[in-house]
Amino acid sequence: MRNLKLGLLATSMALAFSVQAAEVEVLHYWTSGGEAKAAAELKKMMEGKGNKWKDFAVAGGGGENAMTALKTRVVSGNPPAAAQIKGPSIQEWGDEGVLGSIDAVAKKEGWDKVLPPVVSNVMKYKGQYVAAPVNVHRVNWLWVNPELLKKANAKVPTTWDEFFVTAAALQKAGIQPLAYGGQPWQDSTVFESVALGVGGVDFYKKAFVQLDSATLSGPTMIKVLETYKKLKPFTDKNAAGREWNLATSMVINGKAAMQFMGDWAKGEFLAAGKVPGKDFLCVAAPGTANAFTFNIDSFAMFKLKDASAVKGQNDLASTLMSPAFQEVFNLNKGSIPARTDLAMDKFDECGKKSAVDFKATAAKGGLVPSWAHGMAMKSATQGAVYDAVTQFWNDDKMSAKDAAMKLAAAAKTK
Repeated sequence: MRNLKLGLLATSMALAFSVQAAEVEVLHYWTSGGEAKAAAELKKMMEGKGNKWKDFAVAGGGGENAMTALKTRVVSGNPPAAAQIKGPSIQEWGDEGVLGSIDAVAKKEGWDKVLPPVVSNVMKYKGQYVAAPVNVHRVNWLWVNPELLKKANAKVPTTWDEFFVTAAALQKAGIQPLAYGGQPWQDSTVFESVALGVGGVDFYKKAFVQLDSATLSGPTMIKVLETYKKLKPFTDKNAAGREWNLATSMVINGKAAMQFMGDWAKGEFLAAGKVPGKDFLCVAAPGTANAFTFNIDSFAMFKLKDASAVKGQNDLASTLMSPAFQEVFNLNKGSIPARTDLAMDKFDECGKKSAVDFKATAAKGGLVPSWAHGMAMKSATQGAVYDAVTQFWNDDKMSAKDAAMKLAAAAKTK
């Protein structure tokens, strides 16, 4: 009897140990700079909870390579514990029946109280949390070199009319008004901000979230396209194919006055030793002060059979949403925490402004998903819309009316 008790004790101890030391395999594409630092911090926190971290990092392609690797693993019946997935892709994986619920963790920790519904809805599948958000990027920023505006006696634009007055004044003073990277995703990043500023939030939602055909081909969209094309004379002849960070460095180095880009651009300014509010300004794109286009990094959990691995998943979900990780990750990445209850004392002026605007727009309905960054459309639809926008930008013979018809057709791509 004593031997049986000892045997049972040994078995229960072994089980306890195996549950405690779960191996958590995480697929991500955080392989550069501040992102890699954040991944290392996450690993440290997970190991501090007694889990074994198994890194599955896939570089390149803005996550495309990672998604290819993920499909291979899921199809072979051997998914990782978690993978970096965002936007409508979470719903697509949910439809495949391969995602695991982390709703118990979310309920226990009150995620619904600290995430705006427009964010939490993206993380749920059929009402249950299956993914955890780590940040919020604001996409509708205009980055400004104030010294160059001063030289041209021009002011920071808040409307599109003001933007073109400022751009003309800069050009007249011999200063390049706009740093532009001519790549499809960058074309759409700029176009998205123009659409929001010209058409407003309701128009944006109808066109790019609901994919309403009449809105996509209608008179407001034609005005949006005409406004977007008016930017072209203020860009330089070497814009085609330019990487976004090289466009940012033009603003940093005084070679161009302004750039439309998400808040990852801030990292370039900070790395160059520039001070926000003094050496560079972060302002909402013209006409979008009361709106916020968001792009969110998140991790979706996959169904696993092993109980210790499920415990590891729950630990990961809890860690990703913890105030400590959200703070350190976003200080490294240039974004802001997805949680709305964190103190922003350690963040710079742009981060603090972003957090204030995030809360305000969430409360008033101005918080909208960035379709250019995979938060509103399925990937096939997004690709077709990219093509329509880029074709219009590059073809000076195409009318705005024809481009609007192309957008409406592209939105039907499944």
